[in-house]
Amino acid sequence: MIIAKLAYKSLLNRRASVLLTLFTIAISVMLLLSIERVRIDAKSSFSNTISGTDLIVGARTGDIQLLLSSVFRIGHANNGVSWKSYEYITSQRGVKWSIPISLGDSHKGQAVLGTTLDYFSHYRFAKKQNLTFNKGRPFAAINEVVLGSEVANKLGYKLNDSIVISHGMGNTSFHHHDDNPFKVVGALNPTGTPVDKTLHIPLAAIDLIHGGKASLVHEHEHEHEHEHEHDEHNNLVGHPKQITAFLMGFNSPLYTLQIRRNINQYKPEALLGIMPTVTLKELWEMLAIVEKILLLFSAVVVLISLLGMLTTLLANLSQRRRELAILRSVGARPWHLFTLISIESLLTTLLGCLVGSALYYLAIFSAGGYLQSHAGISVNITILSYYELGLIGVIMAAGFIIGLIPATRAYFYSLSDGMSIKA
Repeated sequence: MIIAKLAYKSLLNRRASVLLTLFTIAISVMLLLSIERVRIDAKSSFSNTISGTDLIVGARTGDIQLLLSSVFRIGHANNGVSWKSYEYITSQRGVKWSIPISLGDSHKGQAVLGTTLDYFSHYRFAKKQNLTFNKGRPFAAINEVVLGSEVANKLGYKLNDSIVISHGMGNTSFHHHDDNPFKVVGALNPTGTPVDKTLHIPLAAIDLIHGGKASLVHEHEHEHEHEHEHDEHNNLVGHPKQITAFLMGFNSPLYTLQIRRNINQYKPEALLGIMPTVTLKELWEMLAIVEKILLLFSAVVVLISLLGMLTTLLANLSQRRRELAILRSVGARPWHLFTLISIESLLTTLLGCLVGSALYYLAIFSAGGYLQSHAGISVNITILSYYELGLIGVIMAAGFIIGLIPATRAYFYSLSDGMSIKA
């Protein structure tokens, strides 16, 4: 107890250098815990890029190719799904909801997605979060468009602005549909998913802008003295002959497996049904190098911190020769000095871990919203898990071991150091 009290007072006496070491350890702990949390939650959020969807159905290609084209808007499907097949499959027993999607058009490099109002009702991301509007409303007429948050912010569009859709994906546009401009009626809140980079138009408009026939039928219309709004139940009639894919939700997982098998054996068309959660995990495994890089970065951060701590302790030891010599002169043994410096390094590491943990919570609390909206990473703010506590334990052990190096040097100081006296 006397040595522990002496170690505490010694740290207070050297508070400037101790605070520097403590701050270095705290920052490394904060970075380690933050990187690990982001790594774990990034994997979870990636798996939940699309959430609550039981099946994605498209032309028979490959599981990952269908996922990339329908969810991430990467690449394109060589074939589509006929509307007849879509109606037949979605009419099966157990189907709770369905969302047809049609891709192939773009606007200034951003994907245009044709869909129905069910998209805004049933599409989920992250942990079954629904799409919400930052401003405006869903489309209610065939010439209206709803923008993803990044499209609205990047291109600076406002409500009632007019835009022109182009045929072709990405920056390669083959034809501009100037004769069918669309009016901006809504903009979604950020999701951190490909939805942010997408323009949403009625599925009926796809047929119209490509030379087909489609019409808008208003079942209800409210008139007010100062405003004129479309009722949310307005019906958009018309559809393209073929869609890119469609999403499905079922009343029970049993229906998911049964209908998926029927789709994969569907004879009128070569179709493929994939379970997005399973395929997303397969895709993440292909990107495992990212996870390994984050792990390596975490290890490097801790290693640099501990090496910095060692450097500081050794530098302080050289400056403390007079102090240690005085302790020896009043009867302190070599093992007393060894214990003193070991306890000092342990206390410094412990305080650094506590401060680092507090900074970690402050960091994830402050950056949680930004990570969700800009990177699509849903960060969980929970108490430290056993895994995270284990990481802190490893740092504590490493800090203690690091402290043994200067402690051993103090123990073996020779007479030439002017510290040893006869007992």
